[in-house]
Amino acid sequence: MSTPPMSTPPAPIAASPALAGAMGRCPRCGSASLFRRGLVLRDRCPTCALDYTFIDTGDGPAVFAILILGFLVLGMALIAEFKFGASVWFHVVAWGLLTPLLALLLLRGLKGLLIGLQYRNKAEQGQLAKK
Repeated sequence: MSTPPMSTPPAPIAASPALAGAMGRCPRCGSASLFRRGLVLRDRCPTCALDYTFIDTGDGPAVFAILILGFLVLGMALIAEFKFGASVWFHVVAWGLLTPLLALLLLRGLKGLLIGLQYRNKAEQGQLAKK
């Protein structure tokens, strides 16, 4: 007895697409990674075959990352300066290394979160009239 070919993708799991996206997982199945490496997206999910061509996060993750990272790094730099009297070299080395590392972590999580929200809310390109 042969099984019929899969014509429809598997049903989504009960997990939140936003949570799965924030963890860098597929918003439909929640098991496979969204990213190939760094911030580069896969073409589709290897587990549930969700096509990722609908994804368009734009500049959203970068804007949120700039705001969050600016608040955190500036706050830590001010604390280091006024509470501990840190030298200029400390500021250059510490914040010069910490800022890009935190930016990559934040961008990956924020990009995944926005992808998950875009999937859950079925967001599409804006248009004036239905085709």
